[in-house]
Amino acid sequence: MAGDAAPTGVLLVDKPGGLTSHDVVSRTRRALNTRKVGHAGTLDPMATGLLVLGVGAATRLLTYVVGLDKTYETTILLGASTDTDDADGTVVHRTDAARLAAVTDEEIRAGVSALTGDIEQVPSTVSAIKVAGKRAYDLARAGEDVVLASRAVTVSRFEVLDIRRREGAIELDAVIDCSSGTYIRALARDLGAALAVGGHLTALRRTRIGAFDIASAVDLEHIGHQALWGPAAAAALALPTLTVRDDEARDLRHGKRLSGAASRVAATPVAAIGSDGALIGVLERRGADLKSAMNMPEEHS
Repeated sequence: MAGDAAPTGVLLVDKPGGLTSHDVVSRTRRALNTRKVGHAGTLDPMATGLLVLGVGAATRLLTYVVGLDKTYETTILLGASTDTDDADGTVVHRTDAARLAAVTDEEIRAGVSALTGDIEQVPSTVSAIKVAGKRAYDLARAGEDVVLASRAVTVSRFEVLDIRRREGAIELDAVIDCSSGTYIRALARDLGAALAVGGHLTALRRTRIGAFDIASAVDLEHIGHQALWGPAAAAALALPTLTVRDDEARDLRHGKRLSGAASRVAATPVAAIGSDGALIGVLERRGADLKSAMNMPEEHS
């Protein structure tokens, strides 16, 4: 990045607990001295872990990151329900000790199994889903009844790592792989409901979004230009790639299609990479052709 050029790229941040995703965006704006920062995939304040940020023109890539599958490490407490389905809420029901003691490990694992695979899930009432133009959590906090429709999600792995029994509670540590749009709080709530003891989330850490891994993330104190991934490198993790010739790159930037080029890719969207390694844009199939769905500004050294 030369001179005073505005920063452009993708930043992987390990969000600490107690901050909103927007707090992380605000700190990144200050650290990089730019207003153009966005994030893909909100994390609740209680949650920690991987947050993918787009900086500058690379914010255009975020739409292709949001829908990627994700991995979470979580702790679920059985024996009590809260009004937010997590530990930040108020306990609204607590089961009696005898009922909780009667729940076996086998029943817990059977309940987990029933929440694995392709399932219908009703999101938490304090989710960010919009109802009549307003966020569900704003309506819930205003005391309104919030009724959300169920949605199809995929939980490809719900692996229980540990079951701990203590007075008044059973704690589960688990790793969950799931499709975008899955609410881990809702899994905790539904597991507790299936066992008739109540449940909520007490810890949540996101460790993966698609091919982006927490191992490559920086903490808030190390946000800087040197931590940015180039747009091409980031796009190659989010999408399949297609190398294009210089004349094809020029045509794409001018809004032209690549005639007959759809046969060169297995699926779209696909990231078009120039001969110099720069990201030209993201292409989609149009019949037998490929056409730009998103173009990146041309890089100048």
